[in-house]
Amino acid sequence: MPLHIVVLGNIACEPYPGIAWQAMQYAVGFQRLGHDAYYFETSSSWPYDPIRNSRVNISEYAVSYLAQVAEMFGFSDRWAYRRSYGDKAWFGLDRESAEELLAHADVVFSITGSTRLAEEGLEVGRLVYVCTDPVVHEARFAQGDEDIRTLVEEHDDVVTFGLNIGNSDCSVPPLPHLRAKTCQPVVLDLWQTGPPTKREFTTVGNWRQDGRDTVLEGNTYYWSKHREYLKFIDLPKRTTEPLELATGLVRLSTDDSNLLKSNGWHLTDSHTLSVCSYRDYLQSSRGEFTVAKDANVRLKTGWFSDRSACYLAAGRPVITQDTGFSTILPTGEGVFAFNTMDEILAAFEAIECDYERHSRAARDIAEEYFKAETVLARLLNDLGL
Repeated sequence: MPLHIVVLGNIACEPYPGIAWQAMQYAVGFQRLGHDAYYFETSSSWPYDPIRNSRVNISEYAVSYLAQVAEMFGFSDRWAYRRSYGDKAWFGLDRESAEELLAHADVVFSITGSTRLAEEGLEVGRLVYVCTDPVVHEARFAQGDEDIRTLVEEHDDVVTFGLNIGNSDCSVPPLPHLRAKTCQPVVLDLWQTGPPTKREFTTVGNWRQDGRDTVLEGNTYYWSKHREYLKFIDLPKRTTEPLELATGLVRLSTDDSNLLKSNGWHLTDSHTLSVCSYRDYLQSSRGEFTVAKDANVRLKTGWFSDRSACYLAAGRPVITQDTGFSTILPTGEGVFAFNTMDEILAAFEAIECDYERHSRAARDIAEEYFKAETVLARLLNDLGL
């Protein structure tokens, strides 16, 4: 029996292509399973407008962008956007249809928990919080943070990308009503394999993000990835493989830019990437080299990047910092988990010796562990649906 499913996200509020791919692969994946799936957005936060380079209390860009994304994924008549920060007007689906779907859906998945439905006076059936970035909410909930407690308790269930949370070697306290540990679903036929057209190992992400460091059991755990990059800042000088970081150059300080360039990193502007060119960028790359947040590394949450899963789907080997996922996902072919510089260099050498084998292994891992139909069928089963 098909389920009525709503995926809540923040595609229009945060119009970056990685966010669109993360949420829409849920929606498309549920649809591929035969369910009646929709994408909704009701955030009360002002949306970011890249043309104005600021957050705005108008919705022209946000609505237009979301309509384009929805159409690209085959959801042109299956999306709704509520201007919760203003007059509460609905776009896409009309108010009556949208609110009826929210109230009577079999399940509503809130990706990243960015939408506060109770705060907006919207009725909703079974609400599931998909925690894609563990540690911060778990720690603050345990410490009694009222805002986080309210957010979490609005949900009936919690699922997490922290594949190792709850295990003996991970000290992150699980959120209440944790029903499942899950991976990013990837719609495999949307990602093409084939020879790379770039020489570079690439990644896409922020260099520096402040304000979300976490204290747990007296220890401070850091959110910004630049701290981990600094541990391996001279990597380009130690390998013949060219390395490229796609990041928001407008937010990169002159000092940080000079530091990266002087150590051999190639830089490109991630803010120029559209939803389509983001996919092209990943598919054209030779592979991915990236780090993880300090919090995930030291606490061994088992988190694995949704972006890295997309690289794998394109048959691109991934070299990424170990967060504890290496005890759950296969490594050594297609995926390489590292803790040290020597492990990074060994991974590059292995890939260079037999690129085609590691490319095939990357795709095989995507098919076994990240295929949307498999991931989401298991998730629904874990939730008793």
